Amino acid sequence: MKLEIHPISESALVCTLPAPADLSKQQTIWAFAADSESLSGVAEVVPGMNNLTVFAEPQTDLAALAGRLHDVWLRVGAAAYEGKTVEIPVVYGGAFGGDLAEVAAFHKITPEEVVKRHTAPTYTVFMMGFQPGFPYLGGLPEHLHTPRRAVPRTSVPAGSVGIGGGQTGVYPFASPGGWQIIGQTGLPLFRADLNPPTLLAAGDKVRFVAERIEK
Repeated sequence: MKLEIHPISESALVCTLPAPADLSKQQTIWAFAADSESLSGVAEVVPGMNNLTVFAEPQTDLAALAGRLHDVWLRVGAAAYEGKTVEIPVVYGGAFGGDLAEVAAFHKITPEEVVKRHTAPTYTVFMMGFQPGFPYLGGLPEHLHTPRRAVPRTSVPAGSVGIGGGQTGVYPFASPGGWQIIGQTGLPLFRADLNPPTLLAAGDKVRFVAERIEK
């Protein structure tokens, strides 16, 4: 796979693979990120969809850093990064998942079947974004793809588990949001007192576990 490396500011480079994004490319990006973060001159690496942004330390020669990154890429090759697996307990429905019945009606199934389908896969964290600790999860079954709400909520509680189009995720903090909320977890996805503060990272696996379904 050909990797293109370009500066996007005086202190950052973006490393990009050709479209489309897929899991095998993402796994290689994650392996590339893990090997790149220890390079001289690297302050931080941020994996994205089909790309890696590398932030440089002050006074770093970006052209030289790009050369070092290219060498790492050649060494990584088609390596596949494997992260940890995290189980996230969820209370579905009721006051915790106000859109569960609506999602069930959209798919012409019962709320129990929505939960069964949502907890069946092992999801992959493709990238982190939107909020600190918010995971964009790949692997939502097509028979659960659901349009976002026509009118977003002004406040979605922290820990809310939602579906937005073809993705599912968990809100680490209360915020406005338009995803269909089907449940809630008490497991914190961000804790400032821990290092790292985020529960999940790109490349990790997630399994949702139903604690109960509320009416």
